Amino acid sequence: MSNWKLEDIIDQGGETTYRHYLAKYPSLRGKVGFSLQIWRAYRQVKQLYAQTLRDKECYYGPFKGEFGHFLLHNLPFISYLHAQGVKVHYCGMALHKPFLIDESGNSLVHTYHELRDFFKEVKPQSNFCDPPEDVQQEIATFKKTARQSGKVLWEIDQEFFYWHAFRNWVLVKPHQKAYRINRYYQPEKEKAAVIFPRKKGGTFSPNNGGPWDYTELARTLSPYFDKVYVTGHPSLSAELESFDNVEVCLSEDNTTVIEKCSAARLIVTQHSGAVHMGSYTDTPVLLIFNGKPPIKGLADTLRFRRHLNPKHALSFAFSLKEIEAFVKAGKF
Repeated sequence: MSNWKLEDIIDQGGETTYRHYLAKYPSLRGKVGFSLQIWRAYRQVKQLYAQTLRDKECYYGPFKGEFGHFLLHNLPFISYLHAQGVKVHYCGMALHKPFLIDESGNSLVHTYHELRDFFKEVKPQSNFCDPPEDVQQEIATFKKTARQSGKVLWEIDQEFFYWHAFRNWVLVKPHQKAYRINRYYQPEKEKAAVIFPRKKGGTFSPNNGGPWDYTELARTLSPYFDKVYVTGHPSLSAELESFDNVEVCLSEDNTTVIEKCSAARLIVTQHSGAVHMGSYTDTPVLLIFNGKPPIKGLADTLRFRRHLNPKHALSFAFSLKEIEAFVKAGKF
């Protein structure tokens, strides 16, 4: 188990807040200009929200981005709107459809304008990547329908609006909800662990650490569990083979991912979107970082997830030895 203190693991000053960005402007004129942009964006968010509650209906999207952004910023808000009785017309990746249900399997959205999986062609980045032309046409059709409806359009691919205002505003009160969808997919836990073999490149990065030998990682976990599931999206995951009680089940269908995480007693992943899976499947998460802390971006990760499932705080390990000590102790 890790002997590092949380304050040493967190990148101090790593929150992407108003103050963080304001400090980047050296001149008074720049600070005033940025502050005005922030004020206008927050005013827009509040106006959209007020009208959404009045109409009990809105259009939301497009979401075309990273898994972590979906689980941390978008799914919690859509879930919150659903709980308020709002009809949501959603535009987003079809592969995320299995997440958009409540604990009884009821859809969180009234209509679903699906975007195909294009991650083999274009890698996601926040929510601002440029998808293939056919996907862009689908997005344009959705936005045209939304504007013609006269209802609110939460246009979350507007970079400044989404990054600086919407994500932070969602934390206020908060406007977040996390349905425990494991109660629908797999209510009973197995003596199992899940590994997300995230393909983050072959070099060290301050966000994700160095690369892991995932076969060796699975071999380290296997004596302590009946099953070790290796899952995730094939385009974003490292390749390895099943062996012994280790089952590789990469899938473009997130139903598989959710079922495995729901069944598991532990999720093991790098600092990526998968750290938030436990909030929806009621599963503890061990964040692994091959290297020495701090972990860049962790301050924001903790800040944005604090309302999702307080029951499970993240645990950390920085080597195979620490990982084995953690699972051997069984304190999860």
